[in-house]
Amino acid sequence: MKPIIDIQGIWKQYQIGGQKGRYLSIRESISQMGRQLFGGKKASFWALSDISFPVNKGECVGIIGKNGAGKSTLLKILSSITPPTKGKITMRGRVASLLEVGTGFHNELTGRENIFLNGSILGMKRTEIIHQLDEIVEFSGVSQFLDTPLKHYSSGMQLRLAFSVAAHLNPEILLIDEVLAVGDAEFQRKCLGKMDEVSKSGRTIIFISHDLGAVSQLCSRGIWLNEGQMQFDGPVDDCLQNYEHWITQHGNKHIAPQQEDLSTHSILSVQLSQNSYDMDSAIDFSMKISLAERVQHLVFGLMIRDVRGKVVGSQVIHTGRTEQKGEHDYQVRIPKHSLAPDHYTLSVSIAESSPHNVLDSVVNLITFEITSIQKGNNFSWDRSFGPIVFHQADIQKI
Repeated sequence: MKPIIDIQGIWKQYQIGGQKGRYLSIRESISQMGRQLFGGKKASFWALSDISFPVNKGECVGIIGKNGAGKSTLLKILSSITPPTKGKITMRGRVASLLEVGTGFHNELTGRENIFLNGSILGMKRTEIIHQLDEIVEFSGVSQFLDTPLKHYSSGMQLRLAFSVAAHLNPEILLIDEVLAVGDAEFQRKCLGKMDEVSKSGRTIIFISHDLGAVSQLCSRGIWLNEGQMQFDGPVDDCLQNYEHWITQHGNKHIAPQQEDLSTHSILSVQLSQNSYDMDSAIDFSMKISLAERVQHLVFGLMIRDVRGKVVGSQVIHTGRTEQKGEHDYQVRIPKHSLAPDHYTLSVSIAESSPHNVLDSVVNLITFEITSIQKGNNFSWDRSFGPIVFHQADIQKI
């Protein structure tokens, strides 16, 4: 039997330094024409390099890797949102994609109209959509707003409706990017349960997530991408083990890609002082942030998960500071005796507390290890106690 998805030698190249979003002056236009005529080239990079693998019908495949690894680019190519630069993809089934909140939806149409629009795009008859309508609405929990234009929905409501539509309209292939992080914990559990049900019904799922616990729970096969190249393809437990080992050695630093758009707030870099700490050591890391405008009451959010995706500690730190536009450096310290020996991932966010508004976040990108403390120390810990939730972290402007 032929695979339902057959990916053969996919490459994807992007140009760096394009002039999208603004008009060029006559002088700039002439200079650009001159560079093109006389051999000047724009810088470029390969987001994907020679990616090949088949996916059989009924498989649930998890794709993991750090931000910038090429995961979302691959799903956009599979969804026909962007074409590959080189290579060939064969899809033998009806595809539903959930890549970003509101993808495939029209803001001026109501929730009900968008359900029928998406069903039509998938090639379903009106009677088929009507047959599934009640289940879609019940699962999404937006029945009260079903005849309200989508532009009045919150991002969470849009996500619930988008996932419900994608999961219930019976596609043979379901492509899901890391959008479930937008939803609340209860809805995430519902989504994972529905995806498991979809997979057991014989349909095919490609699932991108930083939540390694969800990948382990849902998928039987894992693919690890790094810098556009495939590092591993095989049983999901082996994939996660290889990825965790690698990221423990290399994952104590996050630097955001250089941004041309300076109109947004961003976390530019997060770096731990080392890869491994014993329990008797404080955990220090530095952060550089960029603010596009003045921010009142800057707030930092910290979340620590074990490598299976379980949250073991979270904290909101109100700095009491009003920061001006520009770059700012902070030093963060999580006290010693905060975490049990294990591997962990750190997520960081910045927000404005009044009004509350999340400005940027880095999810599960920084990985570190806690080891047992050296002999001779007075502090003792028993693994049966479980993970220790960390105490109040300290943050200082530097």
